[in-house]
Amino acid sequence: MNTKLNNPFKLSFESLEEFADAIRQALQCPITIEDANHRLLAYSFHDEKTDQARIATIISRRVPEKVINQLWKEGVIPALLSTTEPIRVKCMNEIGLGNRVAISIWKQKEVIGFIWALEVDKDLDEDQMDLLKKAAEAATNELLQLQVRNRKKEDHFQEFFWQLLTGHLTEHEEIIKHFHTYKITPSPSFAVIAFQFQQNITRKLEQQISYLLKTSQQLKIMLYTFDSCQLILLVSPPASDNPVKELDHFIDTFKGYLRDRYKITEVQPSVSNLYEDYQKMKQAYQESLTVLATKEKYPFNTQNIHYYQNLGIYQLFDIILEKHRNEGYENQALRKLHLYDQRHNSNLFETLEVFLDKDTNVTEAAKELVVHPNTLTYRLKRITEISEIDFKDPNQKMMLYIDVKLEKYLER
Repeated sequence: MNTKLNNPFKLSFESLEEFADAIRQALQCPITIEDANHRLLAYSFHDEKTDQARIATIISRRVPEKVINQLWKEGVIPALLSTTEPIRVKCMNEIGLGNRVAISIWKQKEVIGFIWALEVDKDLDEDQMDLLKKAAEAATNELLQLQVRNRKKEDHFQEFFWQLLTGHLTEHEEIIKHFHTYKITPSPSFAVIAFQFQQNITRKLEQQISYLLKTSQQLKIMLYTFDSCQLILLVSPPASDNPVKELDHFIDTFKGYLRDRYKITEVQPSVSNLYEDYQKMKQAYQESLTVLATKEKYPFNTQNIHYYQNLGIYQLFDIILEKHRNEGYENQALRKLHLYDQRHNSNLFETLEVFLDKDTNVTEAAKELVVHPNTLTYRLKRITEISEIDFKDPNQKMMLYIDVKLEKYLER
């Protein structure tokens, strides 16, 4: 009998597991059904003839990150996101993946899930491929019901997160109660990470970012939300002697995925201090925003600073700037240098800035200025004579550094 004349998936199924078993019976091979973020929704019975990727997916209830990464590199997932046809996936022994056929489950123009058929003894024939397409069509309604429930749950998560970020939840017991209500296990320590994008985050970009976050297995991401052009995360690094290293790795990987998969390159990360008390969530959020604001104001010196704890003197710049404005303050040493540069068409101010940026290291400053160290030494002598600066005085050097940076900021 020609299987094209039959559609065994027009029946009513009590569960996705029953639906997966029906596909297995029709195709005579093990089946897994995933959501759009590669989280396992259902799987059929299988005998001893399976592979490690399937076993790992069933055990952890989601596809291992190394498998997802390889499928992106091989072009499998990009293909699944662009066609309604089944795709044959070759064996990839390095990640424990046997021969498969995969198909996307679509809702209009959006992929909402995947069906994977493991080819054990033989390849699926043309009729079986056609049955797999019918299964994907039938799966749409099954997954839509799950999608509606998940979106309602995520709306509650977002409301809870904003209550934490804005300080509307302040009592420890109340905060922990909300975590348990939403079945989120609060970690011993946390940080708030904010990513600043160049433009407002569209619905499509939200979906792409959510996909990256939900398939990431590096950090525990307890909550996340979007605000205009920002992505805000509540994360917990794994128990480690060097949590900053774990956070760095996550940031670098996340930015790499945005670049390689979605061609998004200009993203600025910021990270709060690590805290153990969830009553300090608002403070952590404000710290991450302070990092972003500082990077925007002083981009040349803070482009590689991501952590609030590494802002150093920049944490105080706004306070100092306000004080200077109120008092009409002007650094007389810098004023003298500017007058000299204007009259002699020189660049002693720039020389001073680079010298201070390099922590008064003549060799490094000379490399940056592309001059001989002796030339730099002569310039520094002239700077000392003109402005009466004493580079051996740490107080003078610190004040000079601050005033130079504030002046550069005001110029911009």
